[in-house]
Amino acid sequence: MPTLDFRGKQFIYSHHLTVPFRTLEVDAAKSFKSLHFDGRVNHPSLDENLIIHGDNLHALKALLPKYTGKIKCVYIDPPYNTGNEGWVYNDNVRSPMMQQWLTTNSPVDVEDLERHDK
Repeated sequence: MPTLDFRGKQFIYSHHLTVPFRTLEVDAAKSFKSLHFDGRVNHPSLDENLIIHGDNLHALKALLPKYTGKIKCVYIDPPYNTGNEGWVYNDNVRSPMMQQWLTTNSPVDVEDLERHDK
C-alpha cells in the first residue's frame, strides 16, 4: 500500500500529543434556548449541536473526553480576512500572476453573480 512520506511527518503525527486537553464552556449569551410546550425553558448545554469557536486542534481535543465515537460531523473552516498575508491560506491574492488570472478569467471589477467576494 502506498504511503505519504515527507520531512517532519513524525513531528506532525505526534504533535497532538503535546497539546493539552481543554474544557468546553457554554456561552449562554450566544446559545439557543428552546421553549417546551408546557412553558419550561430548555437551557443551553453541551449535549448536542455545538458550534465551537477556536483553534481546530484545541477544539477537537476538548471534544475527545465526552464525545469520542459520538460525533457525526465536524466542519473546520479556515479563518478569512485576517490581514496576515504570510499565512498559507492568504485570502488577499496579491501576486501579479493571480491578479492577471483573475482579471482575464473572472473580471473582478465586474459585479455579477459568479463570485460572492468581488
